[in-house]
Amino acid sequence: MSSDFESYEQDFAVLTADITGRIGKVPKLVGDEKKQMVANVEKQLEEARELLEQMELEVREIPPQSRGMYSSRMRSYKQEMGKLEADFKRSRIAYSDEVRNELLGDDGNSSENQLIKLREERAHLLDNTERLERSSRRLEAGYQIAVETEQIGQEMLENLSHDREKIQRARERLRETDANLGKSSRILTGMLRR
Repeated sequence: MSSDFESYEQDFAVLTADITGRIGKVPKLVGDEKKQMVANVEKQLEEARELLEQMELEVREIPPQSRGMYSSRMRSYKQEMGKLEADFKRSRIAYSDEVRNELLGDDGNSSENQLIKLREERAHLLDNTERLERSSRRLEAGYQIAVETEQIGQEMLENLSHDREKIQRARERLRETDANLGKSSRILTGMLRR
């Protein structure tokens, strides 16, 4: 069991090292080369996420007394994954100085103000992207809560329906019992008069 975990762990280490190297190359590329590299990194990030899921499944299978060590390693890997995704996001919109100068048509003598403006715009774009992602996560969480609430409501309605049926059956039994008691009372009264 732990050997599977360690195998996934090794695969994860090799994959994240490769991803890190590719992320460093992304800002230096333009056009189709950059698109291809971005697509490759996205694919590798997806593979890394799947490896994390496999590792997490393996950790769940480990006996509780041994699970603590593996759980802390999983937290570390998840943090590393988050950092890789953030670095990748930044690298997609970043450009090396040469590429930036080529795209902007500068001869390398760009003013300090232009560089500051570019950095501010980049930071602004990153902030907006993070805000959108946070909003998306909140919406998804809200949707999840709504679905769970709907399921709970459905279960409550089913329980109430079952309770209603039980109450109706009990009421019928009471009517029958009342009718039987009435008959018994009339019979006893008739017997006492004789």
